[in-house]
Amino acid sequence: MQKSHRHLRPVRLTALAAAVLGSVVFGAAHAQSANVTLYGIVDVGIQHVSGLRGGSVTQVASGIMEGSRFGLRGTEDLGNGYRAMFVAEARFEGDTGALGNRPASGNQLPDRLTAGLPASVQAALTNVAIGPSLGVNTGNRLFDRQVFVGLVTPVGAVLMGRQYTPAFEVSNRYDAFSNGTAASPGQIISIPAGLDIRADNSVLYRIEKDGFYGGLMYAAGENAAGTNRGSLKGANIGYQSERFGAGIGYNERRDGLGRKALNTLTAGANYNLGFANLFGLYAIVKEPNPSSGVELRAGLVAAGVPGTLIDTGILPRLQQDVRLYHIGAKIPLGVGNLSVGYSKADDRRNTDADVQSYGAAYTYPLSKRTDLNLAITEVKNDKNAQVLPGGNGFLGGVTGVAGQDARSIQFSVRHRF
Repeated sequence: MQKSHRHLRPVRLTALAAAVLGSVVFGAAHAQSANVTLYGIVDVGIQHVSGLRGGSVTQVASGIMEGSRFGLRGTEDLGNGYRAMFVAEARFEGDTGALGNRPASGNQLPDRLTAGLPASVQAALTNVAIGPSLGVNTGNRLFDRQVFVGLVTPVGAVLMGRQYTPAFEVSNRYDAFSNGTAASPGQIISIPAGLDIRADNSVLYRIEKDGFYGGLMYAAGENAAGTNRGSLKGANIGYQSERFGAGIGYNERRDGLGRKALNTLTAGANYNLGFANLFGLYAIVKEPNPSSGVELRAGLVAAGVPGTLIDTGILPRLQQDVRLYHIGAKIPLGVGNLSVGYSKADDRRNTDADVQSYGAAYTYPLSKRTDLNLAITEVKNDKNAQVLPGGNGFLGGVTGVAGQDARSIQFSVRHRF
């Protein structure tokens, strides 16, 4: 899962940068009048991962600690406590320059999704229906990370566009790794995805005051048969101070027929002892109807797969009923800091695909904007699980066979601008 941009340090957009980027979305003159800033991250490193079908792999990867990105944001003071604002944030791969990426395991699916099906159906799922969709921003959208415009008022903000969901905000706050490295708890609920990170076509009401925060979101499905089909609703509430924080969030997705699909409840807390900041996170993931099941079924029927087989032998395998647990700590060590954590996904389905992960990440700052990062993660897959660890900006994929453990060693250089 990818972390939000809120900790980035903006710099004033230069005339040259405004002219170049303005050709895409804004003119230079408008950028100056709108008080536009340019910000971003380039995070690229080397990782060694074991557990793939072909053995181990060593590769250059973008987004180990944080997904590489650049963004524009601007504000305009309207007076009397009102402000207009916008954000347009694009991802990119620092190792290739691409807009998206694929997992190291490619199209491979977990065995539990294909076992026992006819070979032709397995091939359709792996090579056409599901496998090619695995990855990050496979549609190559420019502003895939987020893009929205809004009005900030004395009683809260109303924001519209592609935005982070309320449940993800809580998950991000109380993950000891801040969704970075292979050790983040989100890594072990990634196939199928256990949490909607962002929502298109969304309207969000957001308020922050005296440490308290909260939000209400509705994202329309914009389906020709009704906006409720494919829609998402979410809410969160919490409190955060320098010493203590706690929050709870909920997302509920509807499928293409308007039925309840992926719904995720996240709750977490942190307590800063000074010598260590402790974190705890708990999530309930349920998906009685696969979020993309209607579209998947239509595609498979068109490919000649019998509807009865789809309804009884394929779609039920995409349902979810998981409990996610995470505990961790961030520990200052001189000029650097160490993050450690343990996560477990308890699968309540008959597949019983439980997963555990243990990890540690050390960050050493070279300056206020540049740091070096080293992370080691061990993933323990129970009999039917196949989690292959990834990073903040990319999906790991699946191990060679069910029950196979995996290990990740990651090193990156991260620069913020």
